[in-house]
Amino acid sequence: MDIIGSVWHAGGSLLGYLVPFLFVLTIVVFVHELGHFLVGRWCGVDVTTFSIGFGRELFGFTDRHGTRWRFALIPLGGYVKFSGDADASSATDHESMAGMTREQRERSFPAQSVAERSAIVAAGPIANFLLAIAIFAGTAFIFGKPVLAPRVDQVVATGAAARAGLQAGDLILQIDGRPVASFGDMQRIISVRPEEPLAVTFERGGETRQVTVTPDLVETATALGKQRLGIIGVQASSRPQDWSTQHYGVVGSLKLGVSETWFVVERTYDYIAKLVRGKESTDQLSGPIRIAQVSGVVASNGGLLALINLAAILSVSIGLMNLLPVPMLDGGHLMFYAVEAVRGKPLSERAQELGFRMGLGLVLMLMLFVTWNDIVHVRSLL
Repeated sequence: MDIIGSVWHAGGSLLGYLVPFLFVLTIVVFVHELGHFLVGRWCGVDVTTFSIGFGRELFGFTDRHGTRWRFALIPLGGYVKFSGDADASSATDHESMAGMTREQRERSFPAQSVAERSAIVAAGPIANFLLAIAIFAGTAFIFGKPVLAPRVDQVVATGAAARAGLQAGDLILQIDGRPVASFGDMQRIISVRPEEPLAVTFERGGETRQVTVTPDLVETATALGKQRLGIIGVQASSRPQDWSTQHYGVVGSLKLGVSETWFVVERTYDYIAKLVRGKESTDQLSGPIRIAQVSGVVASNGGLLALINLAAILSVSIGLMNLLPVPMLDGGHLMFYAVEAVRGKPLSERAQELGFRMGLGLVLMLMLFVTWNDIVHVRSLL
């Protein structure tokens, strides 16, 4: 019975991770590919396949326009295949193009102008950003946003705040000229600026004052691995009157959605820049295993709303990743189209083929690296 119970528990845990992960990933991938699909259709291009996942088809249907909508065996991504594409990477199928009528060729992807092809390719990442904005804005509009006033309740005696002269009861107003509306805002700004002097404007006894605070660098273990964060050694207010719920109208919600999405973009690029300079660890680079783990934890602790917000963050990340100038990714296609626009003609088939092979190699290496990262992380938890 113990063995059966252990197997049942392991199976339940696996489902607890897998179901939320597939829910989040399917939404993000579907919206990304829908961006390609809608702009392609708008440009008059025929779409042969809209696939969620790769490999053998599990189920699907063909619409009245001849597009095959399919769910495939390996649900780690997806693709839209246009008329004239040889495969999911949008390489040109010269054999099929040669057998097309003039009208069919005009509706193929390779026959479109550089601007139209660029718009179709860019539509995927743009759709990811729009999804994130819609989720952040929608949740703010419907539920509002809990706000904790940026008031200092306690100061750690040995922390950066104490060294700078901050005291319990101080209300933080600005950090380096950026308005601080909540304790969360303060944490966001400080966490990404370790060991950097920050001008902190605060209110004490009705007076506005300013000090320079240099956050300490700490390494914290999270579900995504070790994170290097800045802290100043203060605790948030515990007074009920410092809590409130901020409600937003349509315009305010949209502004918040854009702001939250930009924060994820800014934080991602900040991490990449610090990674290149050797100031960040690669521990935070995550693959499907850790994303599945985080999805399960978020779903069990925060429910559906938290899981949807995770989908928004993941959507931004996938949008940014696809914009990298690496052949095989959308950014790589855009790079080729930019060269074509400058030269007045596309790169040779040989050059494009070499580029796609190099891009495939880079993508596979990254996948192997993040999967290894995931395995090391999971083993450390056992």
